[in-house]
Amino acid sequence: MPFQKKSQTKLTVLSVILVIAIVLFSVRAYSIQIKNASDYTDKNDGATSVLTTVLKAPRGEILDCYGRRIAINRDGYNIVFNKAYIGDNFNDIILTLVNLLESESVKWNDELPMSLSAPFGFVDGGDTARLVETLELAHYATAENCFAEMVSKYELEKYTKDEQRRIMGVRYSMTIADFSVSYPFTFAEDIPTELMRKISEYSFRLNGVTVEVVPFREYTDTSLAVNLIGSVGPIFKEDWEEYKKKGYSYNDKVGKSGIEKWGEDYLRGTDGELTYRLDNKGNIISKEVTKEPIAGKTIMLTLDKVMQRSAQDSLENIVKSLKSQGSAVTGGTAVAVRIDSGEVICAANYPTYDSATMNENYNQLASNPARPLTNRAFQGVYPIGSTIKPIVAIAALEKGLYNKGETIKCVREYSYFADYKPDCMHYHGHMGLKNALAKSCNYFFFELGRRVGAMSLTDYFKQFGLGVRTGVEVDDAKGIILEPESNGFGGDTLQISIGQMNAFTPLQLANYTATLANGGTHYKASLISQVVSYDMAEVYESFDAQVVNTISINEANLAAVKEGMLSVTEDGTGRAALGNYPIKVGGKTGTSQVQGKVDHSVFVAFAPFDKPEIAISVVLEHGNSGYSAGSVVRDILNAYFFTESNSPTEDPPFVVLD
Repeated sequence: MPFQKKSQTKLTVLSVILVIAIVLFSVRAYSIQIKNASDYTDKNDGATSVLTTVLKAPRGEILDCYGRRIAINRDGYNIVFNKAYIGDNFNDIILTLVNLLESESVKWNDELPMSLSAPFGFVDGGDTARLVETLELAHYATAENCFAEMVSKYELEKYTKDEQRRIMGVRYSMTIADFSVSYPFTFAEDIPTELMRKISEYSFRLNGVTVEVVPFREYTDTSLAVNLIGSVGPIFKEDWEEYKKKGYSYNDKVGKSGIEKWGEDYLRGTDGELTYRLDNKGNIISKEVTKEPIAGKTIMLTLDKVMQRSAQDSLENIVKSLKSQGSAVTGGTAVAVRIDSGEVICAANYPTYDSATMNENYNQLASNPARPLTNRAFQGVYPIGSTIKPIVAIAALEKGLYNKGETIKCVREYSYFADYKPDCMHYHGHMGLKNALAKSCNYFFFELGRRVGAMSLTDYFKQFGLGVRTGVEVDDAKGIILEPESNGFGGDTLQISIGQMNAFTPLQLANYTATLANGGTHYKASLISQVVSYDMAEVYESFDAQVVNTISINEANLAAVKEGMLSVTEDGTGRAALGNYPIKVGGKTGTSQVQGKVDHSVFVAFAPFDKPEIAISVVLEHGNSGYSAGSVVRDILNAYFFTESNSPTEDPPFVVLD
């Protein structure tokens, strides 16, 4: 009996295990066949391989300091070849599209360095070495050799010579763009809407061809701050390997200059992924967006669009006005910065260009002697004339080499040195510092400069940011500054005391004026305020003011120099422009000499005088006297103090995040 009992117990246990197994199997079968049937149907669709391709992310936008749009995105249409769908009639499809685009005068991507018409020779400046290397031919291969090789390689024997050239141009472009399932080829960009509709109508005949909606870079004002904002463009051959390592596609657009280049890593979005499932014959079974694209980050600038437009218009008006009066003026530039941060509010250049037509007009722009492509504000290097004199005065006062109550008699010819006796413009007689600044007496500052010496003056210039890079995010010039090894500089010392010999950028000049106006805090110049998310909901990085150095200036000495600069605008050389201005302004005019040409006109200013907020520099190339630039200073001050800069213009401003 014990044996029977034991057997019965085993049978019971086995029965329980069997029941549990059946229940688990039933639950699993229910989950697969009913509850999650669709998921498993997709996975059991006969697919033998999975491939992914890229979904392009929108580029981040560029906004002004109030959130007004400068560089934005708009939707456009690209014709794209997708390798996963391409059939045996690929060459016929290419030819059909080429003929269609040619009839509509629309360009397509063709990087083959051979002429489009017989006798199909190499084009000047084309990358023939790359072509020969890609085709694996000898380095001495001729255009005929290359043409014949591509006819064979791309199976073009049945086509006419003209048709062969058009098809091989596209096929070659695909080859160097690494065309694959993962890297579709953009055949044509930003095509007209009507052409998009035509292609869509014939889509059943164009296997592997899609018209995709993609974001295109657009500028709300194509002439606004173009030297600063910069541009986007194709990846150059010499840069392709580097960009490829970062995950770029050959047809991607990248920042080529200005903020677009500086901010590439911020502005570039994170591409998404489209996954294809293929059967064992390579046919597409299904496709799915498996990773959504993420738009790039948005850059908020320190620039004010209203101020920028005002400065540009003012420069254009004064240059045209002076020219109409027979002036030799060739162009100009104006910069305004915030006193307490070094933030660039506006940086204008004239002449300038329109970014919408720059590519087609590039050769003409590049050869224009007026240099419209040059960012004069940051890269123009000019002797700054008498606008240097406030620093010379600071140096003399701080070193105890000039007493505020002392007068110096101007007899016009400065004869301290036997071998160099420069003249002042007038006989000023006895003058103190205030009047010497107001009347811009060269004799007075020859004497101060001689007392201070060339080495000490140069050191002060550098402390105020002259002759050193400003740190601004886009390319700027260092300027030209003499490096004396001793104070025995003689005549050169006198010249640098009145702003000759050395040469600086307008941005350095504005930043130096801000440093003086705020009492000696020299800030790094900056164009960037914040980097935020595309929807403005999150701040990724804030660019706070950075102090480069602090200059120790006695308050009484600073006040004496600033009083002289106030006198410049009230009853001195800047009176014509700012004598009746409703806000007190400190300033200094300058006339910088140019060998064999008409002098430059230079003006610096800060306002309000008692609690400075903004510093300005203006240079008019060959504008003659310093006061000529004063009207531009006045216009910028008007835009800052008397214009609703933060009111909406073409679109409502975003909320600026803290």
